[in-house]
Amino acid sequence: MSVLRGKAAIADGRGGFVVDTIEVDAPAAGEVRVALAAAGVCHTDHASLRWPGPLVMGHEGAGIVESVGADVRGLAPGQPVLMNWAIPCGRCPQCARGEQALCERTLARGHGASGGSAAHAGGTRWRGEAVSRAFQLGTFAQYTLVRAEALTALPATLPPDPACILGCAVMTGVGSVLNVARVAADESVVVLGCGGVGLNVVQGARLAGAGRIIAIDRVASRLDRAHALGASHCLQAGDDDVDGAALVARVRALTGGRGADHAFEATGVAALAFLPLRMVRDGGTALQVSGAHGQARAELTDFFWNKRYLAPLYGGCVPGRDFPRLFDWHARGMLDVEGLVSHRYPLARLQAAFDDMLSGRSSKAIVEIA
Repeated sequence: MSVLRGKAAIADGRGGFVVDTIEVDAPAAGEVRVALAAAGVCHTDHASLRWPGPLVMGHEGAGIVESVGADVRGLAPGQPVLMNWAIPCGRCPQCARGEQALCERTLARGHGASGGSAAHAGGTRWRGEAVSRAFQLGTFAQYTLVRAEALTALPATLPPDPACILGCAVMTGVGSVLNVARVAADESVVVLGCGGVGLNVVQGARLAGAGRIIAIDRVASRLDRAHALGASHCLQAGDDDVDGAALVARVRALTGGRGADHAFEATGVAALAFLPLRMVRDGGTALQVSGAHGQARAELTDFFWNKRYLAPLYGGCVPGRDFPRLFDWHARGMLDVEGLVSHRYPLARLQAAFDDMLSGRSSKAIVEIA
């Protein structure tokens, strides 16, 4: 097996990127080289423009196995596969207790660094120099080289486009509802922000049998999509509600004055991270699922009484358990994947994909890799 060359989006670490040719080695033992077909576009991808570079961008992806290294079992050339970015080692204390999304090997290395969850050092090169991959995947590329543990075989009924978004947006949203918050039938749920993750919180709440699902966003088209996916009530946020007080009042009015059982922040805006605490009842659960970083302010009284605040990682994903469930729900018509996608772009128009995402024109976009 020889080195392959293909196009990739490479961040420079200063806020810019280029689409250029990279070289990708043949897989070593325990590794797989994948020809990518599609990649999801996420706010985290835009944030990676300022991570230490150069860096092959992208962390949601699906494609076709091109070749496998020694000791790889269950995967063969031609097999469609889905990627997951929280690559479990299966041996650390977190993995042993079933918290594979918190694998110490992955978290200790960071999203762009090489290490135990990455393919062999120097396996990807740009302009003759070794280059790392975002989340050890780098899915905005024609080819990627990953550990076999990063891959789950796709069923024949679910093609890589749109399956790629199962690898982060769907898993994060649905998993945060079912694995972390453990929403019960007839409970009330608030979803603040209806982008890719928020829409899947809506779907997760519907799968859980929630009685009232309240979706909030500034963009009417996103609320329309949330309603189609299961939201029972849609609230459009206004520019005049600077501190969220009016939204809190509207949520309380819809929940008998007590507040919701669960509220999820999925906007990606750090300043809104604690707003769900004001939307839940005493003893309720607030979750920040957007992964937003930065400063936010909470008052001690926001936690009264017995309220819980969580920032779950990757919806508590256990790949061997959760991806087969997602595949099954999709096959049975219970999980809408196709309906989540609002826009598609070629890799050459990645900047347009970012612009539309940041402006709210798109809810969930896919980059088609040619």
